[in-house]
Amino acid sequence: MWGEASGADRLDETDRRLIAALRRDGRAAVSDLAGQLCLSRATVRARIERLMARGEISGFTVITRSDIASAPVRGLMLLTVEGRATEKVVARLLGLPPVQAVHTTNGQWDLIAEIGARSLSELDETILQIRRLEGVGRTETNLQLSSRRPAARF
Repeated sequence: MWGEASGADRLDETDRRLIAALRRDGRAAVSDLAGQLCLSRATVRARIERLMARGEISGFTVITRSDIASAPVRGLMLLTVEGRATEKVVARLLGLPPVQAVHTTNGQWDLIAEIGARSLSELDETILQIRRLEGVGRTETNLQLSSRRPAARF
């Protein structure tokens, strides 16, 4: 509705700092977070619970070494979809094992497919399979050369 505050508008500076700390280390102990943020443990715990209850934090995840090691060749494939075939194309993309996620987007491209492959040849074969899917128009693939995440700051 007009005039309602968006989720980001409802966050104060302490909430934003807490979320940033959790992004750096989602496994950080409440006591460590309290020390970093100069807050009590009870305050940190209450804020995390409130952020989760409001849906600002929807969950925590772990990325393991084997997640990356099993598919070290990674790419983002941008796709256009012909006509009204988006749902069919998404379903087919998600049926390909190297496709790890599919995102809808706006602008020049309709979809972004995250691909993780064991080798360049497997990535190449996956790209060819995707290009042959009924409803897929133009594509562009970009290799991920490196990934960086915020470092834990203590």
